Amino acid sequence: MNIKLTDIGKRFHYEWIFKELNYSFEIGNYYGVVGSNGSGKSTLLQILSGYLSPSQGKVEFSLSDNVISNDYAYKCLSFAAPYIELIEEFTLKESIDFHWNFKKMKCSQEELYNRLEFPKNAYNKAIKFFSSGMQQRLKLALAICSDTSCLLLDEPTITLDKLALNWYHDLLNVFAYKPNRLTIIASNIEEDYFGCNELLNIGDYKTARIK
Repeated sequence: MNIKLTDIGKRFHYEWIFKELNYSFEIGNYYGVVGSNGSGKSTLLQILSGYLSPSQGKVEFSLSDNVISNDYAYKCLSFAAPYIELIEEFTLKESIDFHWNFKKMKCSQEELYNRLEFPKNAYNKAIKFFSSGMQQRLKLALAICSDTSCLLLDEPTITLDKLALNWYHDLLNVFAYKPNRLTIIASNIEEDYFGCNELLNIGDYKTARIK
């Protein structure tokens, strides 16, 4: 999926988070959205996902040179972020089964479970008893392994330890960095957007107040 932004801006009350952003995200490329804390990285990803609407400008989605509606675009993307919660009452098995009802996957359930590298007793354990690192692994695996043409990741390694970084990088190489997929990763940590071939500094489009 390709995403074209034309004069995009987002404000909350009287403050512009960013303004006059013109940019094209093209399938087969891997983008890092960088910038200081509060610069608007997460806000931009939420606009790209359709969760937020821009205050000005236009977001256009296309697939195979055909424009697709915003109402359909969400079916073509997967998104993982610290503020997107898992259903903690579900067991791991129930969480994976639930996700399978909404997204096609690039692997089998068995492969997904093996790639998580969880203890054997985790399969029937409630998510609320998982550590924050285990929960983040599950979020990332479900998003990255989904068979979607667009992948959005916001601060993906925020609760991962150093050993899990290699796990994350391997998952990106196997499932995300592909010619038929658009991958966009927002973070100010270089290890998060490992492998991205283009960087967008959202701070370049920041203005303090409405003029």
